[in-house]
Amino acid sequence: MEGPRRRVVGLVRGVHGLRGAVRVEVLTDAPERRFATGASLYAEGSAEPLTVESSEPVPDGPGWRLRFHQLPSRTDAEQLRGVYLEADVDEPIPADRADSGGPRVFWDEVIGVAVRSPTGEELGTVRDVYRAGEAEVYVVEGGDRGSFDLPVVRDFVLEFAPREGRLVVDPAALELPEPGRRRRPRGRRTVRAARAAEGGAD
Repeated sequence: MEGPRRRVVGLVRGVHGLRGAVRVEVLTDAPERRFATGASLYAEGSAEPLTVESSEPVPDGPGWRLRFHQLPSRTDAEQLRGVYLEADVDEPIPADRADSGGPRVFWDEVIGVAVRSPTGEELGTVRDVYRAGEAEVYVVEGGDRGSFDLPVVRDFVLEFAPREGRLVVDPAALELPEPGRRRRPRGRRTVRAARAAEGGAD
C-alpha cells in the first residue's frame, strides 16, 4: 500500500500580530483537519515539521490564521511569508471533477495533461492550477489558440480523465478564438503548481 504523499495545503500570505501568527491562503477543502491544533505541517522543501499551536478562520476575510509551536514571535514567523505549507496526505484528495462527476485525482496528476476539443484538436497543456472561490481553474498554455483559464465545471469540460491523458473541453463555450488568433493576455492570480499540490475536498 502506498504511504503518505506530501501535498500543498496552504500559502502563507502574511504575518499577523507579535506572537507569530500567520495568515494562510487555504489550498485544501479540509482546513479544519489539515490546520487542526497539533497537526504537523512543513514549509515547502523542508523536512522539519511545524506543529500547529492554534488555528482559526480569519473572521474578516478569506483564509486561516495559524500559530506554530516552533515560531513563537513575529520575527520567527516572517520566514514563512510567501512560503507554501505542505502536509502528509494518506489518500487521494479530489480536485474539482467537473461538478463531482469524475475520478479522484491530485492536482499534480493534472499538470502536463493535454487539453483537446471534441474533434481532437490539441488546445494546449495544463501548466498550473489555482482556486477561484469553490472551483478549480486550470491554466492551459501552448496551443494555437493561445493561453486560457479553464474552470473545471460541466459547462466547459466534456470528458475528465487526466490519469488516462484525456481532458476534453468545449472551445465554443470557453469562447476560444479560432486557431492562430490568440486572445489578448489577461492578468490572473495563480498558485504555482508545486511538485506536490492538494486540491478538492476530503
